[in-house]
Amino acid sequence: MPAGPTPSRVDRNARLAVNAMFFTNGAILANLVPRYPEIKAALGLGNTVYGLAVAAMPVGAIVAGLAAGWFIRRFGSARVATFGTMLASLCILAAGLSPNLALFALSLLAVGAADAIIDVAQNAHGLRVQRRYGRSIINSFHAFWSMGAVAGGLMAAAAIALRLSLGIHLTISAALFTVVAVLAQRNALPGRDGDEQAVASPGEVAGETRRGVNWRIVAVLAALSLISIGGSIVEDLGTSWATLYLQTLGAPAALAAFGFVSLVGAQFVGRILGDWFVNRWGERTVARAGGLLIAAGMGLALAFPSIPGTVAGFAAAGLGCATLVPAAMHAGDNVKGLKPGTGLTIVSWLLRVGFLVSPPIVGAIADNASLRMGLLIVPLAGLLVALLAAVLEGRRAT
Repeated sequence: MPAGPTPSRVDRNARLAVNAMFFTNGAILANLVPRYPEIKAALGLGNTVYGLAVAAMPVGAIVAGLAAGWFIRRFGSARVATFGTMLASLCILAAGLSPNLALFALSLLAVGAADAIIDVAQNAHGLRVQRRYGRSIINSFHAFWSMGAVAGGLMAAAAIALRLSLGIHLTISAALFTVVAVLAQRNALPGRDGDEQAVASPGEVAGETRRGVNWRIVAVLAALSLISIGGSIVEDLGTSWATLYLQTLGAPAALAAFGFVSLVGAQFVGRILGDWFVNRWGERTVARAGGLLIAAGMGLALAFPSIPGTVAGFAAAGLGCATLVPAAMHAGDNVKGLKPGTGLTIVSWLLRVGFLVSPPIVGAIADNASLRMGLLIVPLAGLLVALLAAVLEGRRAT
């Protein structure tokens, strides 16, 4: 995309505001993730039941995701992102303080619902800012999400090391990031969101699918959806299981948090460098290399288990998956033969399947074999991505 006009002060402030939205969204959940083992132990959950409970989050996201557009049209993307952050923070606090499985799962269901709406709202506002800049800046916003996840993970590790209770720790997190969200809204773009985003509704997607999709389009969308699901599975398994797996290897609680931190930290680096990599070699080559890096890094970590090797393996997985979901969504939006936004909507919707199915599958394998065996899904997902990367765009001619 060619260089756009010089951004105004309002545009620059809005870009900082969207950076803060993404940072906050990454940080609030990351404060809870490293403390999952405490909650699991306190509630006396087995691996299968724990996996099913964690899967309540993507269920909430799938159910509520369809309502995001209505909220944004009614209240505006910046306001929705802000109030969604407040709600998500309170639900995360409720999850941490849940006295039983039912309330824990219900709290995570609400977190997932709020997060799905926040995700659409902050991306919608980010795209408003990008259009005013006249060039691509959307990857930098996602890099700030990863940065927030690292910061939240480190906050949780510090809270564990300082022996802060879940209530005190998550109250501090909720208060801090609510303030950040409110300040971000004050610096967001003025006015209401326009209709220039070409995003199809589920009804339009279904209608168009019935009318004119041929088998080539179906095959391409299926491959792109599997690439995005592969990337999401790698990220989600690191979120849900890295801390627990490191503890099975003998890592103390504060150190075990660095499995998750290393994944999202490497993912942040990959997203910062991702645009340069794609411009240099093309989405196809970058995705194929990412899939092979995931397979090799986590494959070696699982084959030769150790605490340093596992942290490094999750870091390799984070770096490898950094650009997969954006690449699949970009390609989906450019599928020929579909109205603008239809392919993107389909890929985005199916993406959440990975977040839904992976935790209970790993939990069931862990209970019947071992968590180490369950995590073999990560290198297998990397290999699948490497095989399917051919549907992505190659290097552009200069």
